[in-house]
Amino acid sequence: MTKHSSWVQIIIFTAFIAVFFALFIILPDKGFSEQENRVLQSAPHFSLESLFAKKFTTQFESYTTDQFPFRDSWTTAKARCELAIGKEENKGVYLCADDTLIEAFEAPDKTQLDTNIGAVKSFAESSLVPVYFALIPGNSEIHSDIIPKNAPNDSQKAVIDYCYANSGAKNIDIYSDLAAHSDEYIFYRTDHHWTSLGAYYGYETLMNAMGCSPTPLSEFTPRTVTDKFYGTVYSKSGMSWVSPDSIEIFAEQDAATEVTNYSSNEPVSGTLYDDTYLDKKDKYSMFLGGNTPLVIIKTKNTDAPSILILRDSYMDSLIPFLQNNFSEIHVMDLRYYKTQLAQSTVSDYVKANGIDEVLVCYSVYNFGTDTNLFLLT
Repeated sequence: MTKHSSWVQIIIFTAFIAVFFALFIILPDKGFSEQENRVLQSAPHFSLESLFAKKFTTQFESYTTDQFPFRDSWTTAKARCELAIGKEENKGVYLCADDTLIEAFEAPDKTQLDTNIGAVKSFAESSLVPVYFALIPGNSEIHSDIIPKNAPNDSQKAVIDYCYANSGAKNIDIYSDLAAHSDEYIFYRTDHHWTSLGAYYGYETLMNAMGCSPTPLSEFTPRTVTDKFYGTVYSKSGMSWVSPDSIEIFAEQDAATEVTNYSSNEPVSGTLYDDTYLDKKDKYSMFLGGNTPLVIIKTKNTDAPSILILRDSYMDSLIPFLQNNFSEIHVMDLRYYKTQLAQSTVSDYVKANGIDEVLVCYSVYNFGTDTNLFLLT
């Protein structure tokens, strides 16, 4: 290499660094990444205390990474490069048939899983009302046939079978019905949740097992509320070229249905479908308005039983189907209801509200990792 060419390389490299440094200074900071669906690190406040505690340096490193010029484009380029060199995934997300993005499932820690099963069993055995238990398998289980063979994808069915064998509750097999409809659009391609159609099949299974009559699918007229839904798996993957999903509504809110949302200790009028979320990245939160501690739904079917549902976000898109089957639907998320249960238990809530039945329904992943199920007892 000649001395002249060495200087040319140095100049080009220095210019490259200078341009990006200038862009870093000139371009305004972004507070939120729509592509990654997360809040970005803002410029940290400097102090000697934060410097010596290494807090400042850690935050500054995150700040420079998050605010790097054209970050979204670089993230996409990185994902394309990973696939181009033969890797089948990026950040743990696999690009499968029909541009379906799937995260491989890792079996949960057995200690935590046993703790959660034990909580369900204790609750079911001490309950004065019937307790039903259902686990919802994810996309990586129902569509495991389209994931690369060498992907570290553990069996969710094995986890379900283990939990059902030890739950002490009335188990409901959602897995088999979803597997029977695996060739339909029952999971979003860009998100980990099931679609409204998948939720219907879950509803149908639950009602049949609980002795209720599910409303036939033919009686619903699906309505597309958005065709620009990019889910959490899309945000993680960096594969921004994948086309969005559509979100449909099957069960419209009945005019007589009254929804009360307890996002804090004070009751606020709510809705089964919060359309304001359709203008946001997190469009799935339109169902019930997202993660809230407690939602109470009262229907016109005053002679029907009441139910308490302990759940994660998978159930949010299923809840609207229940309007024809229950008089009251109490929807509780233990992750956010801790404060209210500090001086009482779920059993106390059941008694105080005259609940007739209880359903514990989670996705397999969340049931295995949730650390709040001890609140059941």
